[in-house]
Amino acid sequence: MRRKRRNVEAFSLSFLDCICCGFGAIILLLVLSKIYEPVIIEKTQDDLESLIAILQQELFEIRGETTVLNRELEDVKDQTSDTKLRLARLQGDLSEVRGQYAATQRESESTFDEGDLRRTKQRLTEEMRRLQPYYRRADDDAVAGIPVDSEYVIFVIDTSGSMQQFNWGRAIQKLTETLDVYPQVKGIQIMNDNGSYMFKQYAGQWIPDSPGRREAIRNTMRTWRPFSDSNPADGIIYAISTYWSPEKKISIYVFGDEFSGRSVEAVVRQIDAVNRLDEDGNRMVRIHAVGFPFFFEPGRQPSDTTRRYAQLMRILTERNGGTFVALSDPNRS
Repeated sequence: MRRKRRNVEAFSLSFLDCICCGFGAIILLLVLSKIYEPVIIEKTQDDLESLIAILQQELFEIRGETTVLNRELEDVKDQTSDTKLRLARLQGDLSEVRGQYAATQRESESTFDEGDLRRTKQRLTEEMRRLQPYYRRADDDAVAGIPVDSEYVIFVIDTSGSMQQFNWGRAIQKLTETLDVYPQVKGIQIMNDNGSYMFKQYAGQWIPDSPGRREAIRNTMRTWRPFSDSNPADGIIYAISTYWSPEKKISIYVFGDEFSGRSVEAVVRQIDAVNRLDEDGNRMVRIHAVGFPFFFEPGRQPSDTTRRYAQLMRILTERNGGTFVALSDPNRS
């Protein structure tokens, strides 16, 4: 007996259940994936806005630094231009001084010649005209050729060991003879080449002139030994800067035997800057100098520092209206 086949329904309840479950799972996955999407997008937007703000801040800072650097660059350019102008002027001055230095160097062999003195000229005040008849002129005078033309006298004296050992007695003698050339002045000052005063109570002031004061100067000179570096530039510049006054006629006398500085030209420029020209083309202060030999041995040439001192003093005295007296023989009075 044959069995009857059962008819299979394509859309049975079980099939529909499976289909519904599948669609439900897909919908659930879509719902779950969409739940967190707005949060992620919002966070990403916040991060981007923060990054943009940071980048803008850095941009502003870079622009500010660029502005500052540009201003500094302009300042550097201006300073460079000024420096180039000053350098050009200094090169011109250097060329002039080198020419003068070369001229004096050619005469260096005859520098230590006491007979090579040049008379200086300066207009005399009424006060000094009255004193002029008392000026003692003599062929063997230590400062022959230097007129009595100043009312105030400053001595800048090298107190180094070489001066103390070889020339101190002669220095005292020349100081006395120089003072004797000026019968009466309105003020005196004594300092060493470093600007140290002989009488500290008169620092920055004038020592009143009197026979007693002159005697005190000579007596103190015998035991006066302040430190010295054998460079008269400091003392000269300090003396001019401290004591110059438009109504005073001042002479500076430099006593020394050596110049230990590196550059004669540099000292000349420094003193030119301090001892300026007046309206008539004259220097404010007249500078004289006396050169003492560092040592004396028959047939031996003077040292380099002694030659440099002589060259420096020749230039300074010539440029500043003075006279340079060089002593070559320590046995001469």
